[in-house]
Amino acid sequence: MKKSHKIIYWIATIWLSLGMLSTGLVQILQLKEESKFMLDLGFPTYFMILLGVWKIPGVIVLLLPKLPLLKEWAYAGFFFTLSGAIVSHMASGDPVSDMFPALLLLILTILSWYFRPVGRKIISAGLQY
Repeated sequence: MKKSHKIIYWIATIWLSLGMLSTGLVQILQLKEESKFMLDLGFPTYFMILLGVWKIPGVIVLLLPKLPLLKEWAYAGFFFTLSGAIVSHMASGDPVSDMFPALLLLILTILSWYFRPVGRKIISAGLQY
């Protein structure tokens, strides 16, 4: 693996982890501003707790070595969560500035997944995914 790829991977993964951890904690704690945000998008507040609770183990799995199958699940979960957030903002007619945090985390998710080291990938029949 090229040194530049390692650097991109770790920068993207650390920023993604910080973003998902912080938003997960805000959602679990049900801060007023976040609750209003979710209600404005049309989601019940219990959905916010569910999202927050699942973000924490996702971050842990991404940061631990090995566990390639669980990492794929974490990346998929983050991708679906963040793309769903962007679509929800678009459907609600929110300005792009409201979508920016989810868009940034989605880009970091894709970068982290793409540049992940071989030891963090699923290898099947000589193919790397």
